[in-house]
Amino acid sequence: MKKIAFQIVLGLLSGVLGAALYYEYIILPKQIAWQDAVLSQSNYSKIPVTITKGRNGQDTLSNTLAPSDFIQASQIATPSVVYIKNISSQQAIDWFDWYFGGGNYGSRVISSGSGVIYSADGFIITNNHVIEGAESIEVIHNKKTYKAKIIGRDPSTDLAVLKIEARNLPNIRLARSRDVQVGEWVLAVGNPFNLTSTVTAGIVSAKGRALQLIRGSRFPIESFIQTDAAINPGNSGGALVNLKGELVGINTAILSKTGSYAGYGFAVPSDIVAKVVSDLIQFGEVQKAFLGIEVIDINSEIAQEYGLKELDGVLVDRVMKEGAGFQAGLQKGDVILKINQEPINSRADFDENLSYFRPGDEVTITYKRKGKLEQKKIKLTNQQGTTDASKKNVLSDNDLGADLEKVPKIELEKIGIKNGVRISNLRRGFFKNNGFEEGFIIIRINGVEVNEPQQVVELLNKSPRRITIEGIDRYGSTAYYSFTR
Repeated sequence: MKKIAFQIVLGLLSGVLGAALYYEYIILPKQIAWQDAVLSQSNYSKIPVTITKGRNGQDTLSNTLAPSDFIQASQIATPSVVYIKNISSQQAIDWFDWYFGGGNYGSRVISSGSGVIYSADGFIITNNHVIEGAESIEVIHNKKTYKAKIIGRDPSTDLAVLKIEARNLPNIRLARSRDVQVGEWVLAVGNPFNLTSTVTAGIVSAKGRALQLIRGSRFPIESFIQTDAAINPGNSGGALVNLKGELVGINTAILSKTGSYAGYGFAVPSDIVAKVVSDLIQFGEVQKAFLGIEVIDINSEIAQEYGLKELDGVLVDRVMKEGAGFQAGLQKGDVILKINQEPINSRADFDENLSYFRPGDEVTITYKRKGKLEQKKIKLTNQQGTTDASKKNVLSDNDLGADLEKVPKIELEKIGIKNGVRISNLRRGFFKNNGFEEGFIIIRINGVEVNEPQQVVELLNKSPRRITIEGIDRYGSTAYYSFTR
């Protein structure tokens, strides 16, 4: 009997031990693998974890960032993001009517994007490309629709400011984008695919990206914050915020072969946004400050060509005549290392740091010439080469369907032309109907050089039936338009 009892106890112990070993080496690894798979597919796959040793010697995982941080930031930022509708018309051809002597007809086109409430009294930040070509703009916030007025646009940063008649709006708080760190968590808030108030999470994966994405400006300022927070069509103009719900950037572009998010999104830093928005509200135009030079990034080939021993700074590639840099004695081949006390290691750094100043401001440039370190104090100028505040001088013509503005002196020199009038803010009218694009510079009409916007209106009104227009397109190429009224 004792022998049988011993065998029963031994069998039970063996079973318990076998079950424990099976759980330890078979079940537990599968559970961990399954949990890893779930984490890798969920929104929390990016939440950082700390691995610690438990009392039993097993590794345990604990979150160092609670999901509540995302929730709090979302709750703060989401009420400040609005939905924007751009209403315009597109010229089309009714072929049946055309065959019997008719002409073109217009169709209504609606596009959309996002915006951010800048002030409680109704100033809204968005991207310039979101409201480009608009004949009317609507802003939707909390299911209420407002008619919006364009206060100002800046193609060089792809930013624009709108105004709606409202009070006590939940305006967003701004953070210093210069304090944002690579690896920091951020949220993108916007309206992708017409899905209002959508929030995605990611990290800042790089800063100071210059990607040549901005078109329609001869002096683009590109120093984007790069993020892997999902940004899709419709997010443009929306907010990139930190975990306090503060604005660190305006979502502007994605890098994609399909047109949808593929891992890389880009935002205009909030420090640039603050300067541009302040200028547009105060002056109606951004007060751009110029050194009158062009710089390029330094790589191994450039260093070898110019005999440079280091790759720090940016190289002066061109000095414009009569510009501030020319008058201060800067030369081609100089290496700029600092603007005031800010280190300059790329063209993006150079453009961004200059963007914080206005014409008339004085900066200290630290540079090297033939290995020798030098400094100069230089007073910055506007595009006309003076230190005065720039004033928007635009002729708006409804029949032509565009705004016309004289091309500034510094831009004429950069392009290599002597005169020109730029077409901007295209809408329904003569230019759009005949295929002109935003940013086109008119040089001649029927062989006559144009210098002022009023000349364009007068020459087109007096022109015979046949019209030929010569100019420069937004990509810098010479273009000709020839047509009959």
